[in-house]
Amino acid sequence: MVKNNSNIEIKNIEKPPVGPGDMLVKMRACGICGSDVEKVFGKYGQPSMRLGHEPAGIITQVGSEISNFSVGDRVFTHHHVACYSDDCHECSHGNETMCKRYYESNLEPCGLADEYVVPEWNVKHGGVLNIPDSMSFEEAAMIEPLACCIRAWNKFKHHKNDSVAILGVGPTGIMHVLLAKLYGLGKVFCLDLNDFRLNFAKKFETTTIHSGNTNALEQINSETANQGVDVVIVSTSSLNALKDAVNFVRKGGTIVMFGVPSKGANVDLDMSEIYSKGVTIVNSYAASDVDTTHALDLISNKQIDVSQLITHKYNLQECQQAFAHAKSGDNAMKIIISN
Repeated sequence: MVKNNSNIEIKNIEKPPVGPGDMLVKMRACGICGSDVEKVFGKYGQPSMRLGHEPAGIITQVGSEISNFSVGDRVFTHHHVACYSDDCHECSHGNETMCKRYYESNLEPCGLADEYVVPEWNVKHGGVLNIPDSMSFEEAAMIEPLACCIRAWNKFKHHKNDSVAILGVGPTGIMHVLLAKLYGLGKVFCLDLNDFRLNFAKKFETTTIHSGNTNALEQINSETANQGVDVVIVSTSSLNALKDAVNFVRKGGTIVMFGVPSKGANVDLDMSEIYSKGVTIVNSYAASDVDTTHALDLISNKQIDVSQLITHKYNLQECQQAFAHAKSGDNAMKIIISN
């Protein structure tokens, strides 16, 4: 749990009760997400302050009413699940991650616990997925972040050989790179301040540009027939990147806001430029169980190799050190808590 700003406290608590429709899961691996880092060190702007929403593990107890899962099953568990009711305005309009029940369905005490309870709601509404024996728990911990990326790509039109600029190539930024390659996009530009991550991105045949490079716009234009890129994915919380995105995107292009801004963050944008260029700005928040199922399929079918993104592992008692490392990004991509 977040004890106070920049501090994580590990507490021993009584095992939460397991109801007839609930299950208890032993966490084996859980990824640290950028939003987790923001909760600890920043000013997170979303409702939940629970840490650990990328867990995978082994079922150690099932409620008396559960028949489709058993003790010993290897599973990925999603921390939030929508209702999909026809009466839900958000779900009926394709905005499942805005559903009221989505926010109310939580793992107890959280996914970054030795054991946690998956509530009946999540079990019944697609929040638990069996993972194949061929998939490691560390790979399964990557299902949720990949699902978030998949959801973002489903929010805009893209065509084969389109160009894309990805601003911020941390773990999810690289996942956007991998999806761009999978979907047949052409030119992929990667921008970041972190040299390690830029060098990492080069492995995927991308054009890398240091974000401090004052010639970034000139280079992008020179390689896109002076049009700009078709899509810019802002995969960082830095709102300066959003300003860059407006410059980098072509007329009629799309900007995807993917990174989570800090609460209260503001940015000055020339809206006349956005209007005159005909730019579409879309936002993508979190993932639904439809997205997690798609992500599991891509990983298990070896279409997306997430294991190559994992650079560091820490144990549960080393959470503070792991989060500090994730914040610095020092020679790191994805950091996993192993249990």
